[in-house]
Amino acid sequence: MITPKKIGVLMGGLSSEREISLKTGGLAAASLQRMGYDVMAIDAGRDLPSQLVRNGIGVAFIALHGRYGEDGCVQGLLEVMGIPYTGSGVTASTLCMDKLLSKKILEYHGIPTPRFSVYHRNKGDGPDAPGYPLVVKPCREGSAIGVSIVSQRSELTAAIENALPYGDDVILEEYIGGMEVTAGVLNDQALPLVEIVPAKGFYDFRTKTTRGMAEYVVPARLSPSLTETVRAIALKAHKVTGCCFVSRVDLRIDPAGHPFVLEVNTIPGMTETSLLPRAAKEAGIGYDHLVEMILSSAFIKKSA
Repeated sequence: MITPKKIGVLMGGLSSEREISLKTGGLAAASLQRMGYDVMAIDAGRDLPSQLVRNGIGVAFIALHGRYGEDGCVQGLLEVMGIPYTGSGVTASTLCMDKLLSKKILEYHGIPTPRFSVYHRNKGDGPDAPGYPLVVKPCREGSAIGVSIVSQRSELTAAIENALPYGDDVILEEYIGGMEVTAGVLNDQALPLVEIVPAKGFYDFRTKTTRGMAEYVVPARLSPSLTETVRAIALKAHKVTGCCFVSRVDLRIDPAGHPFVLEVNTIPGMTETSLLPRAAKEAGIGYDHLVEMILSSAFIKKSA
């Protein structure tokens, strides 16, 4: 057993990803209980500090997704309260949640990412698309919420309006055709790649969270050399963004075999349709072992 302290599994929260967070947190809490840990599931509302104190929480297992949970806010709160927590620190969490900042970091380190521009609400300038087709998405949102694929300029305004409820900045990103893959990183090692094949359309929030809406091929159907290239790129993205112990890096592989990093997720989902558990299983790591490994990251000193 890694710790005798009471573990608070932080779940739910205030973001648009609340429901999937409740599923992730519920499964993680059940896993920890099976292994004999002292566990309490906590719905992370605005009273989170008093909940942590009142219930004597000594370690936080963060199962929150999206704003106020994955973006550095809760991590900063836990730092101030002196409660160790799983996953990445404040800076990496904030950086990876902000697609504009993270893409700039990726570009600086020579990591391929699709070309992009940014539309700012209330700045008076019109959208400057990098070409069509393109992906329009909120700058600071996850799970493909508010995302549209646009094939021509006449569709652009509606796509931007679809993204604006989630923030004032909207990313207009070059659409990369080909294969979608994800690379889990665990204990700073790249896991087997997962190939994602949506039943129809693109890998949106409904497809991500509904059983049977996509096929997952593990390991991804790539050549050994390209597989290792993609895993190396994913691990580099994990490191340059400052992630701690665990992350999931989403990529597209174009028809010519060129990989492009889309984003880095600091708190991967842990439900029955989630990708990190699939990759870990391929590497011989069962669900309970995976949860316990993530728990161990609470006792790693964060860089920020």
